Amino acid sequence: MRTDRNRDKITAAEQRRLLARRIGVIGLSVGSSAALTCAMEGVAGSFRLADFDTLGLSNLNRLRAGVHELGLPKTVLCARHMYEIDPYLDIELWQEGLTEDTIDAFFGSADRPLDLVIEECDTPWVKTAAREHARRHGVPVLMDTNDRGLLDVERFDLEPDRPLFHGRGGDLSAEDVRRLAPADALAYLLRICDESRLSPAMKDALGRIGHSLSSWPQLASGVVLGGALVTDTARRILLGAPVASGRYYTDLEEIISAGDAERDPAGAAR
Repeated sequence: MRTDRNRDKITAAEQRRLLARRIGVIGLSVGSSAALTCAMEGVAGSFRLADFDTLGLSNLNRLRAGVHELGLPKTVLCARHMYEIDPYLDIELWQEGLTEDTIDAFFGSADRPLDLVIEECDTPWVKTAAREHARRHGVPVLMDTNDRGLLDVERFDLEPDRPLFHGRGGDLSAEDVRRLAPADALAYLLRICDESRLSPAMKDALGRIGHSLSSWPQLASGVVLGGALVTDTARRILLGAPVASGRYYTDLEEIISAGDAERDPAGAAR
């Protein structure tokens, strides 16, 4: 009954197929929006949630949480909210995040593999290692950056030789990335995200992080939009619809701009 109003955008047969799937979510600041939206829509019935961090006050501008939950592990916070939506979910918590010793187990054994990974962490080694494992196991990866509505789709399930980050990471392995100096690691992240296509506000922020800014600026609207983009794409991939690897932008400042909107015959914008 909980998913009754999904019909027939998602048919009953499709809903049963989706609830048999397992999704891994790495990073639960931005990733929590994707996990919660997947749970709400019934996209997957099993989840593995990985994050080492706890909820801080500065997270409350974009996470669905309250001041009474400060200090909670982000994995626990996300799982509680998901269980409040659907108490029948199967959720595993990886509260230490992913390390060299645990990342292989996160992707699962042959009898209980992940079907899809949502990668939303900031650590360059984890971002790279997760894709190396995903490619090895044939698992598709989705990443939303919530800047200009950027969504990355990497179909390692269909393209076992696909270069990581669409080739933007070069030939660097996860082990190479681990050894990068901080300045080189930042340059690597900017190369992955294509610095030339960042929003003006994000470009302006780059030189101020660690000085007048504590970290990357992120808005709740961008994070929620990212959750929608990831969930919609994950659903279509898991149902076998044609979704191509690539980098996609849903830039609301371009879509809803000062230009002329499409108008109906009465002259009202629509």
